[in-house]
Amino acid sequence: MQDRQKQILIVGLGLIGGSLALALQGFENYLVVGGVRSQVTYDKAVERGVARRVTFDPAAELPGADVVILCQDPQGIMDFLRDNRDKFRPGSLVMDVCGIKTAIMEAAKCLPETVDFIGCHPMAGKEVSGIDNAEATLFRNTHFIITPGEHSTPEHLDLLRRMATHCQFRDVVPTTPQRHDEMIAYTSQLMHVIALSVCDSEELFSCMGFEGGSFRDCTRVAALDVPLWTQLFSLNAPALSHVVEQLEERLRAYRLAIQSGDRAELSAMLEHAAGRKKQRNFEQARGDDVHVAF
Repeated sequence: MQDRQKQILIVGLGLIGGSLALALQGFENYLVVGGVRSQVTYDKAVERGVARRVTFDPAAELPGADVVILCQDPQGIMDFLRDNRDKFRPGSLVMDVCGIKTAIMEAAKCLPETVDFIGCHPMAGKEVSGIDNAEATLFRNTHFIITPGEHSTPEHLDLLRRMATHCQFRDVVPTTPQRHDEMIAYTSQLMHVIALSVCDSEELFSCMGFEGGSFRDCTRVAALDVPLWTQLFSLNAPALSHVVEQLEERLRAYRLAIQSGDRAELSAMLEHAAGRKKQRNFEQARGDDVHVAF
């Protein structure tokens, strides 16, 4: 008898969900189904062939889904888990792609013990969102961070690794939810706070002709999805508040050194920070960047 074709259900076909649906096509014996809310996204997903099948009712697909990938905003993920906790297929793997992990992993505790939830965060994206910008190669050579659950099985971890390989991720980086949120507060959320703060200046619209690459690089991420990032900042408030406070202290130190006119002190501060960045660049060039696989 022919084996049942397994199913991957992707809930939310925006930039990340749509790209995962495209990247996972042809993965082993799995059929990719996409769940959407709007008619516009439905039409575009069908037109582009993003998934084998697209539905407005992803909850109805849960009993037959072997893998479920939740690609909504954080609150949407938590609500979906709570509202549909008894519909997931026993033995299924459920994962998310959210930029915070502690709150999501806590919400996933509502699932039955027969369902394996593994938190995930693909370190990939664009300045633009939506299914129009989804592409199968989005994850090529990027990190895939995972936060396994307390009872995650070796079989599901191996399945996730094979999926990551198929999507051409550079590596799989396991960590804890707390460590993930601490690191993302520093490497991602703090960068957005800086960009937003710079764009709050009254000079933003009067600097035409004076901005160079450093200004464009610094402010690139400021044109963000406000509702999404409001959730991300709020749900990671302890870690983000900590790194913002640390930055405030460093900025104050630079301001005082500049105001004092003490060039020796200022030069020492610049030398210290520049040296750290050069060392980081050297380690990256040597291939010493994070390469951890389970």
